[in-house]
Amino acid sequence: MRREGKKYDYLIVGAGLYGAVCAKELTKRGKRCLVIDKRSHIGGNVYTEDVDGIQVHRYGAHIFHTSDPKLWKYVNRLAEFNNYINAPVAVYKDELYNLPFNMNTFSRLWNVRTPKEVKEKIASQIADLHITEPKNLEEQALSLVGTDVYEKLIKGYTEKQWGRDCKDLPAFIIKRLPLRFTYDNNYFNDRYQGIPIGGYTKLVERLLENTDVMLDTDFFAYRKEHPDMFEKVIYSGMIDEYFDYCYGHLEYRTVRFETERIPEENYQGNAVVNYTDREVPYTRIIEHKHFEPEAEREAPKDFTIISREYSTEWQPGSEPYYPVNDEKNNALYARYRELADKEKNVIFGGRLGTYQYYDMDKVITAAITDIKKELKIKV
Repeated sequence: MRREGKKYDYLIVGAGLYGAVCAKELTKRGKRCLVIDKRSHIGGNVYTEDVDGIQVHRYGAHIFHTSDPKLWKYVNRLAEFNNYINAPVAVYKDELYNLPFNMNTFSRLWNVRTPKEVKEKIASQIADLHITEPKNLEEQALSLVGTDVYEKLIKGYTEKQWGRDCKDLPAFIIKRLPLRFTYDNNYFNDRYQGIPIGGYTKLVERLLENTDVMLDTDFFAYRKEHPDMFEKVIYSGMIDEYFDYCYGHLEYRTVRFETERIPEENYQGNAVVNYTDREVPYTRIIEHKHFEPEAEREAPKDFTIISREYSTEWQPGSEPYYPVNDEKNNALYARYRELADKEKNVIFGGRLGTYQYYDMDKVITAAITDIKKELKIKV
């Protein structure tokens, strides 16, 4: 298109799931799209890379899950999924617990066996606290699960995740804490769950197979150099950056990954292990080979690859991961949203474009919905 001097119908900023799904939905309806990304690879945060036969989740664990059968069919047309079930474990000092909070957790915590015993134990702890109107996250969590679960499995992990004491975090961050009174370690309640065999990058390649892609490309520089190369923009970058931070910076949490190759076949026995005491500096360790156990069975390896995750405060120039959706930042986002609504030829979407955390199924659904709305197709 560029060589022929023709315009693209859409310039899509970001080659992550949102941008890639938008590209596929537009391209299959005859629209001409160019996808650009400032990174050197496609896939955004779901990018996986093959390291000697192990699919490494470069930007943290991504497990696809949904209860929507249509969406499950949609992704399975793009890639074959395995039957991976997310069942993380938590380490508190020298103690090991199953997640999410279920009968295995409570049995280890209190040496009890029945749901009735657990409910009585939690109710007793909550009653002793006399919290009627939680003023902060700590009080909110205590009023939901009592002292033991909070102290061992919530407090330290949450403080590392947010970089703040739980007493200094607003109560609304935790609306509920699901307690399961069954011996079920499956983290998600969704009907469908799994990981693309061979990694997410292959799935994104399928989404982009009929679309022009330019990597290592900055949107603002490209727009300045080629202002007449596209009719409309689909923007999945930071909404405050788009408007040159005119109202100030929105806040994010970022994650630093420390990835290591270890000369042993099995380091921790599970894909995801959370470290919930504050003294351990990282929030969790991911052992990547456990996401695709079928690959390991077919070709066993005498080494493994792990990633330690460190949650830190976002600074300009670092990668934004999680929006800090407190009242102050949500109010600031609302001001940027007003500006966005006035942009006639720009669609803002994705995690950064709408300043909200999305699970992968919700990202894909949002992209499909946005394109149908753009093309005036009945949703």
